[in-house]
Amino acid sequence: MIKAKISEIKSLLSTPKNIVIVPHRNPDGDAMGSTLGLYHYLKTYHHNLVVIAPNDYPAFLKWLPGDDTVLKFESQQEDCKDLINKADLIFTLDFNAFHRVGEQMAEVLEVSNAPKLMIDHHQQPDDYAKYTYSDVSMSSTCEMVYNFIEMLNDTDRIDATIATCLYVGIMTDTGSFRFRSTTSRTHQVIGNLINKGADNTQIHNNIYDTNSYSRLQLLGRALQNLKIIPELRTAYITLSQTELDEFNFKKGDTEGFVNYALSLKGILFAVIFIESHQDNIIKISFRSKGEFSVNEFSRAHFHGGGHTNAAGGRSETDMTSTIDNFISILPQYKQELSKAHNGH
Repeated sequence: MIKAKISEIKSLLSTPKNIVIVPHRNPDGDAMGSTLGLYHYLKTYHHNLVVIAPNDYPAFLKWLPGDDTVLKFESQQEDCKDLINKADLIFTLDFNAFHRVGEQMAEVLEVSNAPKLMIDHHQQPDDYAKYTYSDVSMSSTCEMVYNFIEMLNDTDRIDATIATCLYVGIMTDTGSFRFRSTTSRTHQVIGNLINKGADNTQIHNNIYDTNSYSRLQLLGRALQNLKIIPELRTAYITLSQTELDEFNFKKGDTEGFVNYALSLKGILFAVIFIESHQDNIIKISFRSKGEFSVNEFSRAHFHGGGHTNAAGGRSETDMTSTIDNFISILPQYKQELSKAHNGH
């Protein structure tokens, strides 16, 4: 556990180093909030720092303080490779296996000799890191970065900038503090971040109240495409590439759509299938309530994983075959889906 090595980490961080901080591919609020929060904290020690995101992320995260310093591996490969090769220390945040950054970047991280420090809350971490802080009970990586700063006895260094970044990830990864992973401790951390200057109303507006007309039209189409399998307490949504194009799809537009399916009365398992011609796959998001593990479901059938109640996956066949396959698998889980309902 990382606590045992905290004094070693503290001395490592006490002198300026070349440090690279990496979130997962297709970064979300927790990935960018945690990497930029850590970036601003480590800056107080005058390290030579850079956040390298594997690829671009939605516009609703671009207002985060320090966003203008972030490099994207996909479009700036040579610069990024150079920085990774020269790094004295690499932080990997909000993921726990190199393949989560994409194939090309994974290769560069694998050959790097720099010690790695992982902070992550997903299941079954790989063992590439010299220092691993992994805790699946945590709401978010941002809450863990707060804990990490606290372990280093440094919460007095948290200013409004750091607090804003960390607030974002806790808010987005807990569905605005409503998911089961939200504990009283999560609220204490959030309270501390507000005390440090995080403007909760403004942050919420910046993330959630930036809908374009076309995104709401796309949501309308998604809801029209919603199908229910009541006897298996399952609902799913499909969006084809043609539909995405029709509504001028931009990265991040479908964020949260799957939760509408999960909000249906009596539904415990919700899925959205989104066609991507660019990646030549169907991207899948799984959500559940209660005990039903979408992490295990996705790992078993759709090359993915994540958390008990939220996971991602993919399918390499077309939409029709993917849906047929999904529907054919579901009856195996009939017992679990009815069991998960008890007490919910």
